[in-house]
Amino acid sequence: MTLPTSKPPYVEGHDLLKDRAVVITAAAGAGIGGATARRCLEEGASVLISDAHERRLAASERELAAEFGADRVASLPCDVTSEEQVGALYDLAVQRFGRVDVAVNNAGLGGTADLVDMPDDQWDRVLDITLNGTMRCTRAALRIMRGQGSGVIVNNASVIGHRAQKGQSHYAAAKAGVMALTRCAALEAAEFGVRINAVSPSLAMHPHLVKVTSAELLDELTRREAFGRYAEPWEVANVIVFLAGDYSSYMTGEVVSVSSQHP
Repeated sequence: MTLPTSKPPYVEGHDLLKDRAVVITAAAGAGIGGATARRCLEEGASVLISDAHERRLAASERELAAEFGADRVASLPCDVTSEEQVGALYDLAVQRFGRVDVAVNNAGLGGTADLVDMPDDQWDRVLDITLNGTMRCTRAALRIMRGQGSGVIVNNASVIGHRAQKGQSHYAAAKAGVMALTRCAALEAAEFGVRINAVSPSLAMHPHLVKVTSAELLDELTRREAFGRYAEPWEVANVIVFLAGDYSSYMTGEVVSVSSQHP
């Protein structure tokens, strides 16, 4: 059997998020966050993008505003380890768009280190950005959405949250925590009409990943996939848009694998 290793054609937008206000963290550049911002704009949303990397964020805002209109695109640097900066991000969303319909919590930090040699500060940094940062952003979004009586939150988890891999104890623990946070917060948020789900990607290729991951590991992870190829970031973004939109109206507390690697 020959695996379909070539990527599929890009799917055009269908106004699935028309007139909705979306906040996305870690959305600068060519990864999942950047692809999600573009995909949401193509689906008719207005988008507030954030990132800790100010230069890339400014460049992303200029590019998206030139293509989709400055009235639909805003940006604000945000370090998700700072409660103050997360609060400022959501304050700006309300000031700019009047509401928050969708929050996509994409910020995370990985790395490779065996636990036996891992210092506390490395463990703490990964957990603070990847898990605590997702919590802070979820909490900030919920405080707005509760008053609205509506909204959707989509968290970025990972197959590493339920799959063992050497050197990934910190990242795996953080992503497993994101999955648990998603399920528990979803039950609370249902009481005021808000849905919370997560995507669980495996290998979505982008330039930054190539810089920080060995070619041998990338090849190994690619071979594990059913299609024999890595995902394009926009393929993960498509699932995020599905979870953010009305076609998933009865889904909450779910972790949707964007990969063949799931329990």
